[in-house]
Amino acid sequence: MPFCQNCGAEMTGRFCGSCGAPAPGETPLPSGESRFRPSPSSFSPAPPPAASAGMTDNVASALCYLLGLVTGIIFLLISPYNQNRTVRFHAFQSIFLHLAIIVVSLVIVPALGVALGSLVWLGLSPLLTICFIGLWLYMMYTAYQNQRVVLPIIGPLAERQA
Repeated sequence: MPFCQNCGAEMTGRFCGSCGAPAPGETPLPSGESRFRPSPSSFSPAPPPAASAGMTDNVASALCYLLGLVTGIIFLLISPYNQNRTVRFHAFQSIFLHLAIIVVSLVIVPALGVALGSLVWLGLSPLLTICFIGLWLYMMYTAYQNQRVVLPIIGPLAERQA
């Protein structure tokens, strides 16, 4: 049997089965054309489908706290994350935490300001704002680190919902 002068593979007909080069004495095809017709068995299996371009659990959990109510609700509605128990917990805890901050800021602090005087309200409001921002950043950081911080009162509610 002859061997291909181009790739060295064994030739079984007028053309090489590996590279498609013509046998000695055959006329070559014009450039860009090939006589090589691969058999179905020569195809490699299809590559596995690409992994989804979704976020990891820790990133999604941290983003639940980013805008409070808004991102918490969004992650409860988005398909791959609304079935993940960890992300659901952080989404519910974010929603409940944000609601608690709203109630404290709009109801309790002004009521204390009226009851105790405006000086108390002026001193308490910035202090609570700093505490709320610190808590918000802490919750985002711990969720990103895959740590589960269960806040008092709010945390058990979130665990039941998740």
